[in-house]
Amino acid sequence: MLKYCKLGDDVPDIEYATEGSACFDLRAWIHNKDGVAESGCLSYTTWGESYKPNTIDNEVWVAPGERILIPTGIIFDIPVGYSVRLHPRSGMALKQGLTLVNCEGVIDSDYVEPVYVAMTNCATRAACIKSGDRICQAEFVRNMHCFLASTDERPERKTSRSGGFGSTGV
Repeated sequence: MLKYCKLGDDVPDIEYATEGSACFDLRAWIHNKDGVAESGCLSYTTWGESYKPNTIDNEVWVAPGERILIPTGIIFDIPVGYSVRLHPRSGMALKQGLTLVNCEGVIDSDYVEPVYVAMTNCATRAACIKSGDRICQAEFVRNMHCFLASTDERPERKTSRSGGFGSTGV
């Protein structure tokens, strides 16, 4: 079981889109006051400086190349030995150019703070994210820890494969 706490009455419940969905959807939770994001949205410049983006009617526009933290209004209670993995929504990435900054987000069991989704716009025009929009999909994952051991011996080949990056073709 994965428990979660909603930070407000208007935070959407987490749910699977269909019975066969492998992941559940997380939604944006954007609130504004006097045209400035109040619920924790942060945008980042090319140089890594942060600022609160302008918001109107609980939506935020993401410029091409911009990186932005979108709040979900959710705090997970992840059991020890598990994590939650955030993945881009394929339709949103293809149609709007909105995807995750780091390709996959990892939320560890010892993180008990509000969840934000780090997004970027790789399209050529601005895209809008509204409060309540599904912004990423999340997966509850059992962690598999392994024993890590350093060795001075180079591993032996297991197959006839040779070469590095791109050695198997395009």
